[in-house]
Amino acid sequence: MVDNSNLAYKFQEVEKEIDYTYLPEPLKYTSVSLTEVFNNKLRLEANSFNLEAKAAKEKILNNKYGVVKLWSDNGLVDKAFHRPRFKRIYVDRKEIPFYQPSSITDVYPKPSKYISAKTETDLESLKVKKGMLLMTVSGTIGKVAIAGKKLENQIFSHDLLRLTGKGKYDSGYIYCYFLSEAGQHILQSNNYGAVIKHIEPEHLQNIIIPNAPEILKKEIHELVIESYDLRDESNDLIDKAESILYEELQLKPIEELETTFFDSSVDLRNYSTKLSGLNLRLEASFHVPSTQAILKAINIHAKEVTKIGDKRIASDIILPGRFKRVYVEKHNGIPFFGGKQLLELNPSNIKYLSLDQHSKRIGEQLFLKENMTAVTCSGTIGKVNIIPKHWENWTLNQHVMRIVPANLDIAGYIFCWLNTEFGHRLITRHTYGSVVDEIDDRHLSQVEIPLLKNEKKQKEINDLVLQANELRYKAHLKEQEAIKKMETIINDTK
Repeated sequence: MVDNSNLAYKFQEVEKEIDYTYLPEPLKYTSVSLTEVFNNKLRLEANSFNLEAKAAKEKILNNKYGVVKLWSDNGLVDKAFHRPRFKRIYVDRKEIPFYQPSSITDVYPKPSKYISAKTETDLESLKVKKGMLLMTVSGTIGKVAIAGKKLENQIFSHDLLRLTGKGKYDSGYIYCYFLSEAGQHILQSNNYGAVIKHIEPEHLQNIIIPNAPEILKKEIHELVIESYDLRDESNDLIDKAESILYEELQLKPIEELETTFFDSSVDLRNYSTKLSGLNLRLEASFHVPSTQAILKAINIHAKEVTKIGDKRIASDIILPGRFKRVYVEKHNGIPFFGGKQLLELNPSNIKYLSLDQHSKRIGEQLFLKENMTAVTCSGTIGKVNIIPKHWENWTLNQHVMRIVPANLDIAGYIFCWLNTEFGHRLITRHTYGSVVDEIDDRHLSQVEIPLLKNEKKQKEINDLVLQANELRYKAHLKEQEAIKKMETIINDTK
């Protein structure tokens, strides 16, 4: 007889709900002429003759403005390059911030690690300049961004394509082209690699683009730049809010907090904890001295330190259950994405959930509302974002929890605190799991949050974040307007 209360049995039940399989797509096939093979530099991979890319090229070739090769004598690209591989020397926060290519589409990019100034490579050549067009060329290829104020003179890894346009308005125009469906199909048909996909700068020589009049390029480029200026303005407001928070709590940089070890005479880090402080957690990571130092620091100058689960802070914390997903075509479903895209202004690789099949779950667990705070709870723990207006009624997967604020007077403040390094440490201390890291809604409800003695300053922090979130929505509208203009150019046939 099966014991239904057994944890292993319950885990088995949960596992059955997970859909690991995907139905294969219908077989696609086409004929390829020898001329096409030669024109494609003797490449024989099927992807080089992708049907969607073929249809996209036909559409581009038939547009009323004619075409040019992207990187050619009469093309739009002046320079396109990435850098050689190099051995990295990783260090603590006191040295050079180091960014990964995947962060270029984040609305508020942050460095993933720090490297030493002694790293043997040309660090200056790894820096990106404001206004430069950036593209991922390894792994997930074809993600594009314009370098804004946050990324100016920041160092990226070698495998990021840096591109500058010939004309004043070419960078924004090319950026918008690669955001279009046709542009992406054509770009993706140039990748190579059996396991990890790559493209090279010279592949841009093969890509065609509509040669629109300068006035249309100007309109598109200026909308793109306005969008990125709004993102910069939004990030400045978030920085200001965080600065006020640190000032009110008189917080030093997190690495400067004093930590006490049990026995400093040995090299091994060791520490003690009280039985009353175990909280039924026996992992050493839950009790590290730096966490206790954070809690001590925020208690000194806060009016009160409470928990996210306090009803004055959050009316609800939603952790969606696992479910078998039914995807549908774009115009027949609800936008659905995951934690990997959480920090992007306009999430990439969106899928669409069937409203018919998932209406109850969508309404109860999945719908997003403006100014909720979203926190990743599986895999990469503790990525935090505030839900912008254009994500309203979209859906996130079960790997992201939603904090429903008690009211608008606390919504921005919740995000500001959890988005700090201090908040992140208090979230990640709850991590469990031997293979895939996890936290759940009970853990998030126990994360500490300080309330300020100066209520006016707390309101100012809250309002700055909400204002920043509104600017993100405006940035989204500008970019969508630019994309629509590009789609009009692509679809405007002879």
